[in-house]
Amino acid sequence: MTIPFEPILFGYSINIHLVLEYLAFFVAFRYYVILRKQSKDSISSINRLSIILGAALGALIGSRLIGLLENPLVEFSQENFIQLINTKTIMGGLFGGLLGVELAKKVIGETSSSGDLFVFPIILGIFIGRIGCFLSGTNEFTYGIQTVSVFGMNLGDDILRHPVALYELVFLILLFFGLKHLQNNSNLKNGALFKWFMIFYFTFRFFIEFLKPNVFYVLGLSTIQILCLICLLYYHKTILNRFKNAS
Repeated sequence: MTIPFEPILFGYSINIHLVLEYLAFFVAFRYYVILRKQSKDSISSINRLSIILGAALGALIGSRLIGLLENPLVEFSQENFIQLINTKTIMGGLFGGLLGVELAKKVIGETSSSGDLFVFPIILGIFIGRIGCFLSGTNEFTYGIQTVSVFGMNLGDDILRHPVALYELVFLILLFFGLKHLQNNSNLKNGALFKWFMIFYFTFRFFIEFLKPNVFYVLGLSTIQILCLICLLYYHKTILNRFKNAS
């Protein structure tokens, strides 16, 4: 198999990343439905639906906005404009979804934490999507910088690059089982699991961004890295409390 992987079906080239992206949404939602049936959800069905809608809208806006800000100085043209409005990033989607949920909860007056049920479906969805990113190689901006290390791979341009999508797949497996262990062996408050998911994932993405060929920087940091710092600042109380309890 060569990368980019572009299978042919009935004479048509299949966009494997797009296929796996849709599959990720479907599988993640079905997993969420199963988990909700197995749990004692303190949030009513109508409020849970409002929260999901808030998350979806926030994720849509956030993913497009951060995708645009990754390269805001691009020369304006009709082709670039179409490409920019189709650009999206999971990081903007996650943080935008978080803000969308908090806004929806304020509107409907819901005070219970709502994120824990989403944690493992989100990880599974990201995992499936990242397989598509890896198979797309240099066709998608999810590849790494050039490297001479043993991890270097030809992702489609005959240059050995860091396969950052593969690195993330390994991290997501560790994160999934690590959070499962935390959930089963710790007396977590409602909502804490989601907070730690966001903290761990955004911390990982902050460091992995140093291995990507970003083109726009502020104070030496990419747009994604700045968003990661904003997210960690958002959860600073959770992080500080953990260090206080450990000392």
